[in-house]
Amino acid sequence: MTTAPPNSTSPTTTPLSFDALKLSLAVRRAVQDAGYTRPTDVQAAVFGPISTGKDTIVQSKTGSGKTAAFALPLIDRVVEPARGVQVLVLCPTRELALQVSGEFARLGRLKGVVPCAIYGGASLEKQVDEIRAGAHVIVGTPGRVLDHLKRGTFDPSELKTVCLDEADEMLSMGFAEELNAILERLPKTRQTLLFSATMPEAIRRMANRHQKDPESILLSADQISPDSIDHFLYFVGSQDRVTALARVLELESPDRAIIFCNTRDETQSVATALQRRGFSLDYLSGELEQSARERVLAAFREHKIQHLVATDVAARGIDVTDVTHVVNFGFPSEAETYVHRTGRTGRAGKRGVAVSLFGPADVGSVYMLRLTYGIRPIERALPSAAEERTRRELERLAALRVESNVTLDDDTAALARRIVAHDDAERMVGYLVKKFLHQATSDALEKSAPKEERVVAAKAPSSAPTEPPPSEEPAVEVAKTVAAEEPAPARRPRSRSAQEKPRRIDVHGGADPGLEPETFESDMGEVRVAVGRRDGARGGDLARLIRDKAGIAPKDIGSIKIYDRFAIVPVRAESVDAVIAALEDATFNDQPLSPERGKLNEPSLVPPASSEEE
Repeated sequence: MTTAPPNSTSPTTTPLSFDALKLSLAVRRAVQDAGYTRPTDVQAAVFGPISTGKDTIVQSKTGSGKTAAFALPLIDRVVEPARGVQVLVLCPTRELALQVSGEFARLGRLKGVVPCAIYGGASLEKQVDEIRAGAHVIVGTPGRVLDHLKRGTFDPSELKTVCLDEADEMLSMGFAEELNAILERLPKTRQTLLFSATMPEAIRRMANRHQKDPESILLSADQISPDSIDHFLYFVGSQDRVTALARVLELESPDRAIIFCNTRDETQSVATALQRRGFSLDYLSGELEQSARERVLAAFREHKIQHLVATDVAARGIDVTDVTHVVNFGFPSEAETYVHRTGRTGRAGKRGVAVSLFGPADVGSVYMLRLTYGIRPIERALPSAAEERTRRELERLAALRVESNVTLDDDTAALARRIVAHDDAERMVGYLVKKFLHQATSDALEKSAPKEERVVAAKAPSSAPTEPPPSEEPAVEVAKTVAAEEPAPARRPRSRSAQEKPRRIDVHGGADPGLEPETFESDMGEVRVAVGRRDGARGGDLARLIRDKAGIAPKDIGSIKIYDRFAIVPVRAESVDAVIAALEDATFNDQPLSPERGKLNEPSLVPPASSEEE
């Protein structure tokens, strides 16, 4: 339970502008250039104590402007450009160290304050050169800072202030030993600042050990989670979590989300599974090299990918203000971890959504979250298979309505009215839907999908397919063909350009040894099934399912093409009807296959040229 330490204050007023802080001209101009119009609560509350050299312990929620809160008074009142390293800031991760260093550079550039970021995974020699070149502020991770102190490449003799940013995170990540070792090596006359989103007992013990009569400023003791975040829970029992996560993402439709996993291995496996379902994302975890981490973060910030899958450690320091959702794939065991995760959304005056999957083993963690911080997520139910099917039908209906928004000629309109008024209207319309319109609506859905949904993540499998071209046959011609009840000859296969043709998916998933080589498609027909990347469909899985259900040989199945919401399965032309009949009641991941003939089997909608014309 979080309690306020003695002699603590809870400021509630904010000055109208930075003029009230009486900043120097150089720092005031830098603040204006940074686009800051007025100080946040934490920036206003801590400026005085830090400026006068008091040890300070600050509790303020994530996203409240803590970095500028300690950077401004240190740049304006503490750092003297003529001297060496005077400020040390410790951060839990390299990403946060880079972010804090960048803030010091931005706010201190006109005063001549030079920061230096030091962290593991980067060149030690280069960091030594930057320190010796005249750094005034060192921002680093505990392990690398301690390494520099032991090597003697960082001289702390002129150090005035040390600041522990995200102190609770550093302790929860196991840095207590390194932090104590660093603080013992620093001058005893230093100023010590502790900034934390939560205030567990370990933070108070550290404050008692390393601070002198600290001033406690608690701005989020009663409310850790911002008002701007809505919290929801989805119960996941025995069902597959990745499938449940995909359904949640489709239901919530986040513009941009960070998806948190509890382990490194989960980040890659979850990201790969979601990429196969057509989601635009990449993953970030501790074992990635720094260059790869920076590429992924840059892609996320620049909207080249829509979502990011990350661990708690990897996500520290991600300062993206337009994250609309935080999704917990694995519910965190510690309430403080939940607070830090969800603090990545609902920033800069925008509303955010925190969504969590939880199972029976997580009930205790949910209870502690409510007890400790008063956060009471609203429980929602995942859609059943029937509800999911209804959602897909409505999606098709909406796409068809958009696609058919054309002016009908009189003959077509009259025929349409006759069909609707006929006693067998349901049967005839059903025939039209089954025979012709499934493909048309799928093409419309693919055409209308947001562009970012079709962006392949930086590490997406190289076999990710491109989108099929939209159907060009008007629905009115379909109606005329049915009404005439004239049998149409088989349609010739249409050629596709290299740009239109989707990439091949391995036919049998590479899992079955001894399978026949890929079949040529010159004598093939097509079966279209209503599952695709979003349903987790893979070529090998579909091939085995069709072989089992229809009893056909592996050599009779061609190169399966997986799209976002459906798949095209080439089979021997003489086996098309048998395959459709065998798959009529089959499902894949609880989704009906709804098999139908593909374009290679469709009757021509335009009569072929006569033999005389040929």
